[in-house]
Amino acid sequence: MNTTSGNIIHTGTPSRSALRVATLRAVHRLLDEPVIFDDPIALPILGSEMSATISDDPFRFNDPMSRGLRATLIARSKFAEEEMHKAVQAGVRQYVVLGAGLDTFAFRNTHADEGLHVYEVDHPSTQDWKKVLLHEAGIPVPKSMSFVAIDFETKTLREGLREAGFQADQPAYFSWLGVAVYLTQEAIFETLRFVASLPKGSAITFDYSLDRALLNPIERAISEYMGQLIASQGEPWISFFDPASLKEELGKMGYDSIEDLGPDELNPRYFSRRKDGLRTGGGVRLMCAKK
Repeated sequence: MNTTSGNIIHTGTPSRSALRVATLRAVHRLLDEPVIFDDPIALPILGSEMSATISDDPFRFNDPMSRGLRATLIARSKFAEEEMHKAVQAGVRQYVVLGAGLDTFAFRNTHADEGLHVYEVDHPSTQDWKKVLLHEAGIPVPKSMSFVAIDFETKTLREGLREAGFQADQPAYFSWLGVAVYLTQEAIFETLRFVASLPKGSAITFDYSLDRALLNPIERAISEYMGQLIASQGEPWISFFDPASLKEELGKMGYDSIEDLGPDELNPRYFSRRKDGLRTGGGVRLMCAKK
């Protein structure tokens, strides 16, 4: 999984995007009714100072653009964990969170007693930052999870997972959220091919940014503005896809079932009949590809 030299994911600096995602998850629990994705650890993992700032005035994170981004984050997290639960019901006992950031499922693992082991994959310095936050928040690290620190300049995903005890002869479920847009298409396809090489029953849920040529003028303007803003913070967006072409590539890799979801699918499923106007836009889509 290669990245560009100007990318924070490459350099290993604790990611602003990881902090932003965790913040909006916490805000969702404080502001939105009904709560769609209930993550009780999203706030405490941010530390006492940040938690207090958010709790004192969550409305500062409730402008229209933040609300749309929050809806996208909530929908993708909810969908990814729903698919994970289905995988566990089908017998999968390995869950890999790629680019885990401040993801918290490993610390609220409802399937730990069934033997589900969670592997959190991220850059070493990002994981060190997370471990400090966990320690400061008094959140214990369960035996049912493993940190998999990988510098992709020196180690492959396959090698890193193997060293952490991952069993490549057993099926696994992967979630890969908020990462693909920062990577080259070559790096994205390399990871997708790795998951496709695993036994039948394996699956991956990931999000991707839609080719801007396919967006309406308003969504295109928002995407361009957000892209410039994120790039100025050291995390440039790199890859954009046409859904049909991406599905075709996944089919060639050996995936049997490919589900692609955008606002037409996600809003009725998660945000219907709401008074707060929480809705996801069209710039980011979800795919779940299964063997």
